[in-house]
Amino acid sequence: MLDARHRRLIAALTLAGLMAPAQLFAHGDVAPQAVNTDALPEVGEEWLTENPYRAAAAGEEVWAAAVQIGDSGFNQNCARCHGLGAVSGGLAPDLRFLEAEEYGDEWYVERFRHGYTQDGTTKMPAFGDVLGQKAAWAIRTYIETRPEDGALDAHADRLHAIRDQLAAGEGDGAALKAELEGIAAEVKTASGAPLADSAVSRAALALSADPASFKHAAEVLTIGLSAAQ
Repeated sequence: MLDARHRRLIAALTLAGLMAPAQLFAHGDVAPQAVNTDALPEVGEEWLTENPYRAAAAGEEVWAAAVQIGDSGFNQNCARCHGLGAVSGGLAPDLRFLEAEEYGDEWYVERFRHGYTQDGTTKMPAFGDVLGQKAAWAIRTYIETRPEDGALDAHADRLHAIRDQLAAGEGDGAALKAELEGIAAEVKTASGAPLADSAVSRAALALSADPASFKHAAEVLTIGLSAAQ
Protein backbone atom coordinates (compact mmCIF):
# COMPACT_ATOMS: atom_id res chain seq x y z
CA MET A 1 0.00 0.00 0.00
CA LEU A 2 1.28 3.48 -0.87
CA ASP A 3 1.04 6.11 1.85
CA ALA A 4 -0.05 9.67 1.07
CA ARG A 5 3.51 10.91 0.63
CA HIS A 6 4.31 8.21 -1.91
CA ARG A 7 1.09 8.85 -3.84
CA ARG A 8 1.90 12.57 -4.04
CA LEU A 9 5.44 11.82 -5.21
CA ILE A 10 4.46 9.50 -8.04
CA ALA A 11 1.63 11.84 -9.07
CA ALA A 12 4.03 14.78 -9.26
CA LEU A 13 6.61 12.83 -11.25
CA THR A 14 4.01 11.46 -13.64
CA LEU A 15 2.33 14.83 -14.12
CA ALA A 16 5.66 16.49 -14.86
CA GLY A 17 6.39 13.85 -17.45
CA LEU A 18 2.98 14.28 -19.08
CA MET A 19 3.13 18.06 -19.15
CA ALA A 20 6.66 18.43 -20.52
CA PRO A 21 6.83 19.74 -24.10
CA ALA A 22 7.76 17.16 -26.69
CA GLN A 23 10.83 19.08 -27.82
CA LEU A 24 12.34 18.77 -24.37
CA PHE A 25 11.67 15.08 -23.97
CA ALA A 26 12.09 13.83 -27.52
CA HIS A 27 15.36 11.99 -27.05
CA GLY A 28 14.70 9.65 -29.93
CA ASP A 29 17.24 11.28 -32.23
CA VAL A 30 19.96 11.54 -29.57
CA ALA A 31 22.40 8.64 -29.24
CA PRO A 32 23.09 7.66 -25.61
CA GLN A 33 26.68 8.27 -24.56
CA ALA A 34 28.55 5.30 -23.12
CA VAL A 35 29.49 5.43 -19.44
CA ASN A 36 32.75 3.85 -18.28
CA THR A 37 31.88 1.89 -15.14
CA ASP A 38 35.04 -0.23 -14.90
CA ALA A 39 35.88 1.24 -11.49
CA LEU A 40 32.63 -0.02 -9.96
CA PRO A 41 31.92 -3.47 -8.49
CA GLU A 42 29.88 -5.88 -10.58
CA VAL A 43 26.20 -6.16 -9.69
CA GLY A 44 25.17 -9.20 -11.71
CA GLU A 45 22.95 -9.57 -14.75
CA GLU A 46 19.56 -9.53 -13.04
CA TRP A 47 18.34 -5.99 -12.47
CA LEU A 48 18.23 -4.99 -8.82
CA THR A 49 15.45 -3.01 -7.16
CA GLU A 50 17.69 -1.15 -4.72
CA ASN A 51 20.80 0.96 -5.29
CA PRO A 52 23.87 -1.19 -4.50
CA TYR A 53 26.30 1.75 -4.53
CA ARG A 54 25.04 3.62 -1.49
CA ALA A 55 27.79 4.19 1.06
CA ALA A 56 25.99 2.17 3.72
CA ALA A 57 25.98 -0.90 1.47
CA ALA A 58 29.13 -0.54 -0.60
CA GLY A 59 31.41 1.72 1.46
CA GLU A 60 32.35 5.34 0.94
CA GLU A 61 35.09 4.61 -1.60
CA VAL A 62 32.68 2.83 -3.95
CA TRP A 63 30.04 5.49 -3.25
CA ALA A 64 32.47 8.26 -4.20
CA ALA A 65 33.42 6.45 -7.43
CA ALA A 66 29.74 5.96 -8.27
CA VAL A 67 29.04 9.65 -7.72
CA GLN A 68 31.89 10.68 -10.00
CA ILE A 69 30.88 8.24 -12.74
CA GLY A 70 27.21 9.07 -12.33
CA ASP A 71 27.97 12.78 -12.61
CA SER A 72 29.51 12.24 -16.03
CA GLY A 73 26.82 9.79 -17.12
CA PHE A 74 23.97 12.05 -16.05
CA ASN A 75 25.32 15.19 -17.65
CA GLN A 76 25.98 13.37 -20.93
CA ASN A 77 22.67 11.55 -21.14
CA CYS A 78 20.09 13.13 -18.84
CA ALA A 79 20.84 16.82 -18.31
CA ARG A 80 19.26 17.84 -21.62
CA CYS A 81 15.86 17.28 -20.08
CA HIS A 82 16.42 17.01 -16.34
CA GLY A 83 18.80 19.95 -16.00
CA LEU A 84 22.51 20.40 -15.35
CA GLY A 85 23.40 19.06 -11.95
CA ALA A 86 19.95 17.42 -11.89
CA VAL A 87 18.33 20.79 -11.15
CA SER A 88 15.19 20.76 -13.28
CA GLY A 89 13.82 23.94 -14.76
CA GLY A 90 10.33 22.74 -13.91
CA LEU A 91 9.32 21.13 -17.21
CA ALA A 92 10.87 17.73 -16.51
CA PRO A 93 10.67 15.75 -13.27
CA ASP A 94 13.16 17.01 -10.68
CA LEU A 95 14.82 13.71 -9.88
CA ARG A 96 16.62 15.12 -6.84
CA PHE A 97 13.42 14.63 -4.85
CA LEU A 98 13.07 10.94 -5.68
CA GLU A 99 13.45 9.26 -2.31
CA ALA A 100 16.78 7.53 -1.63
CA GLU A 101 15.23 4.23 -0.68
CA GLU A 102 13.90 1.14 -2.41
CA TYR A 103 10.58 2.73 -3.35
CA GLY A 104 12.33 5.52 -5.24
CA ASP A 105 14.79 3.05 -6.74
CA GLU A 106 12.02 0.93 -8.22
CA TRP A 107 10.42 3.90 -9.96
CA TYR A 108 13.79 5.11 -11.22
CA VAL A 109 15.04 1.80 -12.58
CA GLU A 110 11.75 1.10 -14.34
CA ARG A 111 11.99 4.38 -16.24
CA PHE A 112 15.73 3.99 -16.88
CA ARG A 113 15.34 0.50 -18.30
CA HIS A 114 12.18 0.92 -20.36
CA GLY A 115 11.87 4.64 -20.98
CA TYR A 116 8.59 6.44 -21.44
CA THR A 117 6.40 6.81 -24.54
CA GLN A 118 3.23 8.85 -24.92
CA ASP A 119 0.98 8.78 -27.97
CA GLY A 120 3.69 7.14 -30.01
CA THR A 121 6.30 9.79 -29.12
CA THR A 122 9.39 8.84 -27.14
CA LYS A 123 9.55 11.22 -24.21
CA MET A 124 12.42 9.31 -22.64
CA PRO A 125 14.41 6.56 -24.35
CA ALA A 126 15.08 3.17 -22.82
CA PHE A 127 18.62 3.31 -21.51
CA GLY A 128 18.77 -0.09 -19.82
CA ASP A 129 20.08 -2.25 -22.65
CA VAL A 130 22.36 0.50 -23.95
CA LEU A 131 24.08 1.79 -20.82
CA GLY A 132 23.60 -1.18 -18.50
CA GLN A 133 22.83 -1.65 -14.84
CA LYS A 134 26.10 -0.34 -13.39
CA ALA A 135 25.68 2.96 -15.21
CA ALA A 136 22.06 3.13 -14.08
CA TRP A 137 22.96 2.87 -10.42
CA ALA A 138 25.93 5.22 -10.74
CA ILE A 139 23.63 7.87 -12.20
CA ARG A 140 21.09 7.14 -9.48
CA THR A 141 23.78 7.60 -6.83
CA TYR A 142 24.77 10.95 -8.28
CA ILE A 143 21.16 12.15 -8.46
CA GLU A 144 20.23 11.18 -4.92
CA THR A 145 23.27 12.90 -3.42
CA ARG A 146 22.41 16.31 -4.90
CA PRO A 147 22.00 18.96 -2.19
CA GLU A 148 18.58 20.40 -1.51
CA ASP A 149 17.84 23.97 -2.56
CA GLY A 150 19.46 26.43 -0.16
CA ALA A 151 21.64 23.75 1.39
CA LEU A 152 24.68 26.06 1.56
CA ASP A 153 22.85 29.19 2.72
CA ALA A 154 23.65 28.80 6.41
CA HIS A 155 27.36 28.53 5.65
CA ALA A 156 27.60 30.96 2.72
CA ASP A 157 29.47 33.71 4.55
CA ARG A 158 32.08 31.36 5.94
CA LEU A 159 32.47 29.55 2.63
CA HIS A 160 33.06 32.81 0.81
CA ALA A 161 35.72 33.68 3.37
CA ILE A 162 37.40 30.30 2.97
CA ARG A 163 37.22 30.65 -0.81
CA ASP A 164 38.90 34.06 -0.67
CA GLN A 165 41.57 32.74 1.65
CA LEU A 166 42.33 29.81 -0.62
CA ALA A 167 42.35 31.99 -3.73
CA ALA A 168 44.98 34.16 -2.05
CA GLY A 169 47.04 31.06 -1.24
CA GLU A 170 46.72 31.67 2.49
CA GLY A 171 45.86 29.54 5.49
CA ASP A 172 46.55 26.09 6.83
CA GLY A 173 45.47 23.61 4.18
CA ALA A 174 44.90 20.77 6.63
CA ALA A 175 42.82 22.92 8.97
CA LEU A 176 40.72 24.36 6.15
CA LYS A 177 40.18 20.88 4.72
CA ALA A 178 38.91 19.67 8.09
CA GLU A 179 36.59 22.67 8.36
CA LEU A 180 35.20 22.07 4.88
CA GLU A 181 34.63 18.40 5.69
CA GLY A 182 32.68 19.43 8.79
CA ILE A 183 30.49 21.79 6.78
CA ALA A 184 30.02 19.17 4.05
CA ALA A 185 28.67 16.72 6.62
CA GLU A 186 25.87 19.18 7.41
CA VAL A 187 24.73 19.65 3.81
CA LYS A 188 21.34 18.00 3.33
CA THR A 189 20.20 16.19 0.22
CA ALA A 190 16.82 16.67 -1.46
CA SER A 191 16.28 12.89 -1.56
CA GLY A 192 16.94 12.21 2.10
CA ALA A 193 20.21 10.39 1.35
CA PRO A 194 22.60 10.74 4.30
CA LEU A 195 25.59 11.92 2.24
CA ALA A 196 25.58 14.92 -0.09
CA ASP A 197 27.88 15.46 -3.03
CA SER A 198 28.30 19.22 -2.85
CA ALA A 199 30.75 21.92 -3.85
CA VAL A 200 31.93 21.86 -0.25
CA SER A 201 32.72 18.14 -0.23
CA ARG A 202 34.43 18.44 -3.61
CA ALA A 203 36.51 21.39 -2.44
CA ALA A 204 37.53 19.43 0.66
CA LEU A 205 38.52 16.51 -1.53
CA ALA A 206 40.63 18.76 -3.77
CA LEU A 207 42.37 20.49 -0.89
CA SER A 208 45.55 19.28 0.75
CA ALA A 209 48.44 20.76 2.67
CA ASP A 210 50.07 21.45 -0.69
CA PRO A 211 49.53 25.16 -1.52
CA ALA A 212 49.19 24.16 -5.19
CA SER A 213 45.80 22.63 -4.37
CA PHE A 214 44.43 25.87 -2.91
CA LYS A 215 43.53 27.42 -6.26
CA HIS A 216 41.64 24.34 -7.43
CA ALA A 217 39.65 24.14 -4.21
CA ALA A 218 38.87 27.88 -4.46
CA GLU A 219 37.58 27.41 -8.02
CA VAL A 220 35.34 24.55 -6.93
CA LEU A 221 33.86 26.71 -4.18
CA THR A 222 33.42 29.66 -6.54
CA ILE A 223 31.42 27.58 -8.99
CA GLY A 224 29.36 25.95 -6.25
CA LEU A 225 28.55 29.20 -4.46
CA SER A 226 27.60 30.86 -7.72
CA ALA A 227 25.25 28.02 -8.64
CA ALA A 228 23.66 28.15 -5.20
CA GLN A 229 22.61 31.79 -5.58
